[in-house]
Amino acid sequence: MLITFDFLKNQKRLPTFETASFFCFSQNKNSVWCFGDSAGIDFNIPSNPVPIATGLRTRGSCVSIADVSGNLLFYANTRAASGTYSTLVYDSQNSLMSNGDAIAGEGWYNELIIVPNPINDSTYYLFSLGVTSFYGIYYSIIDMKLNNGLGDVTVKNVQLQSFPMVDCLNAVKHGNGRDWWVIFRRDPQFNPSNEFLTYLITPSGISNYTQQNVGGPIYSNNADIAFSHSGNKVAVTSYNGLIEILNFDKCTGQLTLQHHIQTGVLVSPSPALWSVAFSPDESKLYITASDTSTLLYQYDLNVANIATSKDTIWAINYPKYAGGGLKLAPDGKIYFSRAYKSLTANSYPYADTMYNYINMNLGVINEPNSLGATCNFQPFSFYLGGKRTYLGLPNNPKYDLGALAGSVCDTLTNLTPDPSPLGEGSIKV
Repeated sequence: MLITFDFLKNQKRLPTFETASFFCFSQNKNSVWCFGDSAGIDFNIPSNPVPIATGLRTRGSCVSIADVSGNLLFYANTRAASGTYSTLVYDSQNSLMSNGDAIAGEGWYNELIIVPNPINDSTYYLFSLGVTSFYGIYYSIIDMKLNNGLGDVTVKNVQLQSFPMVDCLNAVKHGNGRDWWVIFRRDPQFNPSNEFLTYLITPSGISNYTQQNVGGPIYSNNADIAFSHSGNKVAVTSYNGLIEILNFDKCTGQLTLQHHIQTGVLVSPSPALWSVAFSPDESKLYITASDTSTLLYQYDLNVANIATSKDTIWAINYPKYAGGGLKLAPDGKIYFSRAYKSLTANSYPYADTMYNYINMNLGVINEPNSLGATCNFQPFSFYLGGKRTYLGLPNNPKYDLGALAGSVCDTLTNLTPDPSPLGEGSIKV
């Protein structure tokens, strides 16, 4: 994995919105996934998710958002080998959105996130990272009232920070049920660090970032940050082997270390860690790893020594370097993407003739709350309707996370509390 060694000074630009609107609770905004090579999934009927066609052709970073009824609004992706401003934004008709080109992003895997404006239900922030050939965290703004509801990118590539980033951007709803936390990490480069940074997104705009030093050091610019179903926990992994569980206070944004499971190292281990996801009830942790083999691990978070609970759920030696993203879906299952790595041809972009059972299907952990083999992992079991996947799955936050009822920050009125208790099948009904 490429690690860069330049450093740029910070700069802060803080936007505000003048337009006000009522806050709308969002129950179905994660119902449509867009990823890979023209692939997608519609989860509006959780018992019967169906493949759809999209306008994407991306090996990695992708995001999508639907309206409160589950109708796709827009989606975006980055493109490898297409420069430092490779992100494209597509409308609901799978066409490039007005002004939706030349947005920051360079083809990594977790460098995009969509965050709704807390006070205006028609505008959205699109955050993006610069990891290698350019640096920083940027935002653009999409206004869905424009172009007859197809949207327009009205603000583009505003730089909030200019230091090198780790490829691990994520977001979670504030405990008040309206605002948002955006979390990311600075690239450690020559000085491995345990630094996390957060922005708070409120009706006033984007706050100054908060810096915290928590847990073990990270040695790589390739990592993953996954929130649990409740948003109260964060799983952190790095390409170089770090595995940790952090507590997250949704009212204050404070991180505290709960479990240190595995230490990162300076030299990349074999296999390298790739992606992480919690089970819906937060009792299990799933991690993918990849080199000459692709592996899927499960950890039991209820035992005293979590590291010793490591269970290899699946391992396969062909093709090599092909293990990709894990993502908890609205149907309560965890989906697993694998790319096809040809020995004779570049895997991105796929050749027009390169269709097979590997890149035309996702694996599915059907019972992710269950221990060991009873989690019922089925590789290559979700057919993408003739479309193809690479390594990335949508980096969508849990849009329907409501207010943290009874907390010190549960101070807003007319907001819906978190609608879904923990447990299998409770993600969406």
